[in-house]
Amino acid sequence: MIKTVIFDMDGVIVDSEPVHRLAYNTLFNQLDIDVSPEVYASFTGNSTKNIFERLKSIYNLKQEVNELVEAKRSLFNTAFDEAQELALLDGVKPLIMALYAGGMQLVLASSSAHVTIERIFNRFQLHHYFDHIVSGEEFPKSKPDPTIFIEAARRSKTAIENCIVIEDSTNGIKAAKAAGIFCVGYNSFHTKLQDYSDADLVINHFDELDFLKIRHLK
Repeated sequence: MIKTVIFDMDGVIVDSEPVHRLAYNTLFNQLDIDVSPEVYASFTGNSTKNIFERLKSIYNLKQEVNELVEAKRSLFNTAFDEAQELALLDGVKPLIMALYAGGMQLVLASSSAHVTIERIFNRFQLHHYFDHIVSGEEFPKSKPDPTIFIEAARRSKTAIENCIVIEDSTNGIKAAKAAGIFCVGYNSFHTKLQDYSDADLVINHFDELDFLKIRHLK
């Protein structure tokens, strides 16, 4: 029986990808590098630090990784504050509320930095529903490394077999499966070029899930 639901954030709870993409592309233009859509898609689920470690290696960037991370974060914060149309993904808030009301423990495990998670949670008043928040910046490796989900389960004090993960990225799904956790792949039209074949269940809308269905998954 499922007792804990571990949510990814970007592309699952909020469609912040356009804001991230704007920030990244603005910085890519400033750095005068051409990052293909395929390379960009491969970063989905990775922390900003690990993304810039890869970009620094690929493009021989002279800037330090921390400098690049801070530059991108500043661009994201500006774009985030100006993005009036930014909203939670359709159906996710009712699902979160229903799971919480039913006594399900909710944990966030996002590759985003704590400061970014806080901005989104404060904007959409989500803190009330989540018992724990785990950020990818806490770990040296990003998804598909399973550490973030193993740690999310540990903090929840829930056995792996009583957890599920909801993810929208190839890297996130691989991380969940490597952690031994049942994974629901959210095939959002906002998320591009991702492979859901390793997910245990694939949904196209959150109305395909409810408290009882999640409770008895597996």
